[in-house]
Amino acid sequence: MKDIPFVDAHVHFWDLAHLHYGWLTPPFSDGGPNGNVAAIAQTYLPRDYLIDAADWNVAGIVHVDAGAAPGEALAETEWLERQAETAGLPTGIVAFADLTDPAVDAHLASQAAHERVRGIRQIVSWHSQADRTYTPRDLTADESWQHGFACLARHGLSFDLQCYPGQMPGLARLFERHPEIPVFVNHLGMPVLSDPDGLELWHAGLAALAALPQVAVKISGVGFAWRDWDDDRVRPLILTAIDLFGADRAMFASDVPTDKLFGSLNSHLSAYHAVVADFTQDEQRDLFGRNANRLYRLDLDLEMQS
Repeated sequence: MKDIPFVDAHVHFWDLAHLHYGWLTPPFSDGGPNGNVAAIAQTYLPRDYLIDAADWNVAGIVHVDAGAAPGEALAETEWLERQAETAGLPTGIVAFADLTDPAVDAHLASQAAHERVRGIRQIVSWHSQADRTYTPRDLTADESWQHGFACLARHGLSFDLQCYPGQMPGLARLFERHPEIPVFVNHLGMPVLSDPDGLELWHAGLAALAALPQVAVKISGVGFAWRDWDDDRVRPLILTAIDLFGADRAMFASDVPTDKLFGSLNSHLSAYHAVVADFTQDEQRDLFGRNANRLYRLDLDLEMQS
């Protein structure tokens, strides 16, 4: 299966000497959704990714907003475009924009003007527990955020959704009003299995999103559910997500270097391959490459890379 062309749907690069990443800046602690990030707080470039992914048939990657300072969002995109010109990666870019900003339309236009930009991510994962939440309040309930989301359509941009299951029913109602905006759920929908009824909340929320044809899911970030994950533990989550969305609306991704906090790229991808080993060859090709190529509009000739 390692011969199947892999379009990695979620990767991060950063040069800590070039841009500022507050979450990768000491002092570090064990608190927060990621835990202690000291192990990945070092520059990570396309050449480092290619070393990590040497055993896989990488045909392209999608770079997703890596948490640079909000004021440096456009500078991050410009830096990524230069990386692509010199190193050949990334293939596509999901940039950052603050959808609550009154000037959001201008920010989106600036991002969309770049050749490889396909979408926007603003992490909106809100949780009542301080060590779980990424935001001080639920931005998705703000009218200003919902207005900013609607603006994505006029710029032809998709949205990468990193939220928690409790936010999904409300978001599904918003997305239903905007079927023209593709939405890609990050990291399996980030189930919080320590919550009361956490598994049920995740299933119900993901099902509400999966009912919308413009929504797809990325299978990555299993370490957010269990730091000590293994193949047997994550198999039911992965198969449930694929069952809800179908093999044509799910994408495998490495989420490196963040997921290296929970295991190597090889350990994650080997587990994902094992989970879908009984799927048809067409389904496997969709999950590992063709869906990301199509949904992110990368225009790669994957048949030539088989």
